[in-house]
Amino acid sequence: MIIVMRPYVSEDAVAEVIDLLADAGLDAEVVTDQDRPVVLTGAMESATTASLVGLDSVERVIRVEGPARLVSRAYSSKSSVIDASGVAIGGGTFIVIAGPCAVESKEQMLNTARSVAASGARMLRGDAFKPRTSPYAFQGLGEHALKIMADARDETGLPFTAEVLDPRHVELVASYADLLRIGTRNMSNYALLKEVGRQPKPVLLKRGRTATIEEWLSAAEYVYSEGNSNVVLVERGIRSFEHSTRNTLDLSAVPLAKGLSHLPVMVDPSHAAGRADLVPALSRAALAVGADGLLIDVHPDPKAAKVDGDQALLPAQFADLMRDLKAIAPVVGLAL
Repeated sequence: MIIVMRPYVSEDAVAEVIDLLADAGLDAEVVTDQDRPVVLTGAMESATTASLVGLDSVERVIRVEGPARLVSRAYSSKSSVIDASGVAIGGGTFIVIAGPCAVESKEQMLNTARSVAASGARMLRGDAFKPRTSPYAFQGLGEHALKIMADARDETGLPFTAEVLDPRHVELVASYADLLRIGTRNMSNYALLKEVGRQPKPVLLKRGRTATIEEWLSAAEYVYSEGNSNVVLVERGIRSFEHSTRNTLDLSAVPLAKGLSHLPVMVDPSHAAGRADLVPALSRAALAVGADGLLIDVHPDPKAAKVDGDQALLPAQFADLMRDLKAIAPVVGLAL
């Protein structure tokens, strides 16, 4: 059950609710969502519900089943719109975040940023810290990469997202990036989820490679329950028996997640396919199925890329894709 308090109620009013629940034998946890306390508790009898609804400090009582409560449609029937440094994610807009998987040099990043900005991308991607299967593979340039991304933002005006791998890096990445991104390997890193939930920057949360929809939404709940309601879900493919692609893009996850949750849902076709030739078709499909945006890998020289070059589009290919998406978006009622 969720007891939604009215905005700015007093601590005494919250304590009254907790005491009432305690009298009914129920434990309670209090979180804050946009300047209002929200009390989470277990199933309650109708008499307790009636007592709560009768309090002036209580706005509504919601029955929610399952672990994902605050991110559920039951909690908010209105779809959330996330503001990322002036760029709206959700709410009828379709945004494209583009750039290299990893920042390799200032020249590489600035050239890519200029080209994707000219083609209509609304945000940049480019990582400073890379979780690699091999400890000997390129791990990223660290803070130097974040400074390069900040330079690219200053020149193009595009906000940027960067992945954070470690709770100890959250403050550093948040001091530069406009959005923090949790990658597929860290979807179940609960310490990291809690830490990004304690800071105000929006969070892109990728679905784990083997995660169910429920597990994905539960991971979002970890962030949300710490006070950060600015969460965007990202479908990026799940591991299956198929080896023709890097992962299997689960397009059904988009309408499913949007039906179960009020959070925006984006798609990363680059990491799903692992092949640049499939990215345009998967991008068009993601738009058609109702996604709120895309994350696309773009690199000026994919063959020389230190990370995931096989899935990166050339700038000219990205420009062609953006023209296609701009033609399709009005058909499905979205603005790009």
